[in-house]
Amino acid sequence: MEQAGLKKSLRSKRLISWANLVMTLILTAISIYGAFIGADKAQLLFNSIPLSVYWLAFTVLLITGIVVLPRLLHIRGLFLAHTGCVLILGGGICGSQAGFKIWDSLAHTDTIRSGQMVIREGETDATVEIDTQKGIVKPLPFAIKLVDFRLEYYQPEQIMIQTRIGESFKIPAEPGLKHTLNANLGTVEVVKTFQKFRMMTSNGKMAAFDDPNGGPNPAVELRLIGPDGKESTKYVFERFPGHTNPGDNLAFSYHRTIRDFISDVEVVKDNKVVARKSIEVNKPLHYGGYLFYQQGYDSEAGRYTILRVTNDRGLGVVYLGYILLCAGAFWHLWFRHTLGDREIED
Repeated sequence: MEQAGLKKSLRSKRLISWANLVMTLILTAISIYGAFIGADKAQLLFNSIPLSVYWLAFTVLLITGIVVLPRLLHIRGLFLAHTGCVLILGGGICGSQAGFKIWDSLAHTDTIRSGQMVIREGETDATVEIDTQKGIVKPLPFAIKLVDFRLEYYQPEQIMIQTRIGESFKIPAEPGLKHTLNANLGTVEVVKTFQKFRMMTSNGKMAAFDDPNGGPNPAVELRLIGPDGKESTKYVFERFPGHTNPGDNLAFSYHRTIRDFISDVEVVKDNKVVARKSIEVNKPLHYGGYLFYQQGYDSEAGRYTILRVTNDRGLGVVYLGYILLCAGAFWHLWFRHTLGDREIED
């Protein structure tokens, strides 16, 4: 009888071990597949009912493995790795769409899981767009104010020059720089760059200047020196590339490549500023259980920002799980041999 019971116990342990291995392989396959179908489709896949059942079953199986298999309790590396997997899956379930629905039904709440905010410069908003097509919005327990929005560009900026016979030149838009094209075309000198270009009459002459109160209108002032030494002034605008007059021999365009876009924001709660942050791509604001990512902006005037809002529920548990998983793997593969740690292996 004891032998039969022992065999049955061993079969159960092997079954649990093989089940964990199969579930891990399935997880690997799903993760690889999700990486190739795009973020939106992957989100729908991972939050689907079949996958939610899978996450829950895998979590229960891992916990069962830790309890049933004594070997895992005595080998520190394997115990940490399995515990890490449990936390990763558990945190993922808490942050999934199904997890939010279950929590809201039990707690009688209506939590914001994800959405976006469109905030104009100088304005404050406390609502998140959950479904832009249906116009569904939900309030935040605090407000976000967009203090300033700015674009940063790769330096130096570039000026492209095209001749009527197909020759092309590229020069940096650096004030003071002179570039000789050829003997027949003369020299181009960069005089000044403008962010908010505007012209006005001063002492009977038209003068260009940067208007601090104007809208974005990037431009560059060029001095053209012909082969005969005759000088002329040319203004090239980023928004009107290649604009020429019928008699011009050269066509100019002004190019700036965006390197980053940044939203300087304040968190306002109870009419008080409780936090400040410059949100950049991959550098979100984390406050009040939410993450605010830089998602987009007004490409025409740069006057508003688009922030992606996600709830961080379960995120801390997932991070802890990854730490334990990595620690367990390093311990089992390297540290226990280096430190001469003797662990009981059944």
